[in-house]
Amino acid sequence: MAQWTSAVGASQLARQLQAQQSRPTGPGLRKPPAYRALADGIRLLVLEGRVPVAARLPAERELALALTVSRTTVAAAYEALRTEGFLESRRGAGSWTAVPAGNPLPARGLEPLPPEALGSLIDLGCAALPAPEPWLTRSVQGALEELPPYAHTHGDYPAGLPALRATLAERYTARGIPTMPEQIMVTTGAMGAMDAICHLFAGRGERVAVESPSYANILQLMREAGARLVPVAMSEGLGSWDLGRWRQVLRDAAPRLGYVVADFHNPTGALADEDQRRGLVEAARAAGTVLVVDETMTELYLDGDVEMPRPVCAFDPAGSTVLTVGSASKAFWAGMRIGWVRAAPDVIRSLVAARAYADLGTPVLEQLGVNWLMRTGGWEEAVALRRAQARENRDALVAAVRRELPEWEFEVPRGGLTLWVRTGGLSGSRLAEAGERVGVRVPSGPRFGVDGAFEGYVRLPFTVGGPVAEEAAARLAAAARLVESGLGGGVEPPRTFVA
Repeated sequence: MAQWTSAVGASQLARQLQAQQSRPTGPGLRKPPAYRALADGIRLLVLEGRVPVAARLPAERELALALTVSRTTVAAAYEALRTEGFLESRRGAGSWTAVPAGNPLPARGLEPLPPEALGSLIDLGCAALPAPEPWLTRSVQGALEELPPYAHTHGDYPAGLPALRATLAERYTARGIPTMPEQIMVTTGAMGAMDAICHLFAGRGERVAVESPSYANILQLMREAGARLVPVAMSEGLGSWDLGRWRQVLRDAAPRLGYVVADFHNPTGALADEDQRRGLVEAARAAGTVLVVDETMTELYLDGDVEMPRPVCAFDPAGSTVLTVGSASKAFWAGMRIGWVRAAPDVIRSLVAARAYADLGTPVLEQLGVNWLMRTGGWEEAVALRRAQARENRDALVAAVRRELPEWEFEVPRGGLTLWVRTGGLSGSRLAEAGERVGVRVPSGPRFGVDGAFEGYVRLPFTVGGPVAEEAAARLAAAARLVESGLGGGVEPPRTFVA
């Protein structure tokens, strides 16, 4: 019986491997043999989760043709991977990826580090900040005071608590988009909202147009749902969408869904202007594509002179073309797993009906906490604290990276939580691996793309500041030196760092 659970095509694997090549090593250093470079490349893809564990690899002849190398090179690479525990084979069943005994299974998304690992490893993988106290504690206290009437019910509210739905509807109305509570469904975070939308609109094999780059966890969620991702390149720098490309993809590919982050895009930090928003909605409506707009970063403008454009849903107030996803996780705290969808009432009814086979509803206590914050003005106070902290961290991280890695290129976003950095020709995948060895965790660019794109980038979140930001940049510089030297030589374990 075969031990593999999925398969990787030769052309797909070749694209990922070819994009991964780093710039030449420094003077006096030999290039590794071709088979060794190929084995290292596949190992990196497995360690990053971009090729799943237990995925069947192409036959030696197929991969050799796709890479234009000899079959002997592929055979030697596969044998090296088997020796190291990253590949298993069986006659008649082929070869499939594995991890050596004792190694943790690689994550395919961007999950936070366990707290016990934070003493020696600086985590730049998760774009989330600590809770803005005292507002978390106050919201929980307020929720507990309002809980007793709900405790006498069954506690299942598939569409969300009526009180929170009304509050969210009022907030959209105050932003200039008249909204009824019937247009709101409360979810378990923005990921819960996206999962519900994908299951309703994007069944297995459906095309979904996505920004390129885009948020890694959403891309993985869509892959797991069986969607066929159609990447649409962003404009250079912070220019946001290339409307010409979007119109072409919507016209030619006719995707069922389109997923975009208009406000302080994750990972680039771009902010789409009003003309771009209007144009994209018009193009989606003409193509019959449902546009999902992620507003999780909307309130995180960091500079005082930022003029926020109207929301994308302002150009489709009925919610038939634009589905808006919001969340408390970025603006308030990731541990407050409350998200929501704004859409037409019939869409909301369909989402709620489908939810009966998923999680039935969102925790009541957390909904009461968010509602308390939004009703009392605590939300605005907490988000102001979040902006101040993110702004301070952004400025510290930018200064540290410019000092330690002057050849790295980036534009400083006016909001959001992430910096999208071009790494001076170095492989982002190899930087991520080297970073783990010197004590800094950083996600590589290809996690935010499709089929190996953005190998020359990493994403740096504004989650550390002060001395920790300086130490993080120093460790990134050490990782870059390792990559430049071919990852040769031993590395001392990172020292424990206390802010």
